[in-house]
Amino acid sequence: MTTTAHAYSYLRPSAVHVDGARTGLSLETSVGLTPEGTRAHPRFFTGFLTEPQAAAAALLGVADVAAARYYQRVESYVRDPVVTGNGDRIRFESFSDCCGVYARLDVLGDGLDGDEIGHGTTNVDVNNPLREALSRIGGSDPLHLEVGPDELTVTTFDGPVVEKKVPLPARWLRGFAETQVIASAFDLRAEIPANEAVRFLRSLPRGNTRTVMWVVPAGRTLRPTSRPVPGAVCLPGPERLAALRRVLRHALALRVYGPPAATAGASAASAWEVVLPGMRLTLTLSPDASRGFSGEGAVLDALATGEAAEDAEMVAVLLAWEPRVDVADLARQAGLTPERVRAALTLLGTAGRIGYDTAEAAYFHRELPYDAGRAEKDNPRLRAARALVEAGAVRLEGDLATVVVDDHSHRVRVADGVLTCTCQWWAKYRGGRGPCKHALAVRIVRSAAEAAPEGVEPR
Repeated sequence: MTTTAHAYSYLRPSAVHVDGARTGLSLETSVGLTPEGTRAHPRFFTGFLTEPQAAAAALLGVADVAAARYYQRVESYVRDPVVTGNGDRIRFESFSDCCGVYARLDVLGDGLDGDEIGHGTTNVDVNNPLREALSRIGGSDPLHLEVGPDELTVTTFDGPVVEKKVPLPARWLRGFAETQVIASAFDLRAEIPANEAVRFLRSLPRGNTRTVMWVVPAGRTLRPTSRPVPGAVCLPGPERLAALRRVLRHALALRVYGPPAATAGASAASAWEVVLPGMRLTLTLSPDASRGFSGEGAVLDALATGEAAEDAEMVAVLLAWEPRVDVADLARQAGLTPERVRAALTLLGTAGRIGYDTAEAAYFHRELPYDAGRAEKDNPRLRAARALVEAGAVRLEGDLATVVVDDHSHRVRVADGVLTCTCQWWAKYRGGRGPCKHALAVRIVRSAAEAAPEGVEPR
């Protein structure tokens, strides 16, 4: 598997410190991107957390996911969470090492009391001493928060004193791209009050991440069901919600998001959000503990079209670190259709520049220091599709297409706007994990043919 060394450099370790009667939480930042460009140690916020114990528990939940591996429990590497300042909130994000769980803590304006919130994205140091200190934060203790070093710290230290280097798998990077596409198809399926949320989450089976459950709203609670009836939400690997248990004593409600229930009984991704005072902690689960988000193929259709790359360049300059990206507004500004804007956002997501907030049903802007073309180059299906195109294996025949591979052919056709294929991949997944390489190759050729001037054969 392709990996790259990802380095975190901090001026000092993040820590909880006591100064007289005041307790402070200093979260140290690594190299990050801001509206002013790359900064060695950007500073996003200084002030107070209005609910310190809930915030400490929620931050530990995000750190729990970053340190966990829910499938094939082998030795793994702890990767520091990503923090984004969006002007009106601070977001902390992480993936599990197996890439099957995505965690996000949104600390909203009501959860913060202090200076203006900055704009930018970087990593924050979460170390073991910090975790132990956060677990001891008391409910009545005021907690001062600093995200990023102050100017005195920056000028006092000559260089980084804390450095971490971990291998960063390509599949982990692709997870950021896949989750925003998958979550954008979710709707709110249920909302239950705090007491029922606590009862439900504590009743979930433990110790077997391969369990797949379905639940349906039943009055003010959730009821397990043996099959995906209308309105049901899939809970694949309930043990993967363990990080939510940290915040149960502070919960106000539990919201559940998911796609329409699959009629064939196939498992599906879902998002589980605990509403906290001034905050939201959300865990998004892949369809199965053995399936990381990186292999779901949700971004492939957008990557296969040439116009998405051109549109993405235009859309990128309009994002402006917005906490809520309005597709209709972007379409007006860019002079594009909403469909083309969504495809452009999907492409920007492959570099980690776009996320999706299920609670607000809106995209948001972040900037991760990753190669914009990495997700595409490391995707084996897309590489195979481009190889088929280069080999001249695709023949268009109106609404049908033939793709010749070695000594056999596959037929690709459009059905309800989706390209279907006669290959084994399509027969097995029925589009549940994105298009096959043959359908992708056909989409690439069709896109090139539609973009070519009249009378000119596409190359």
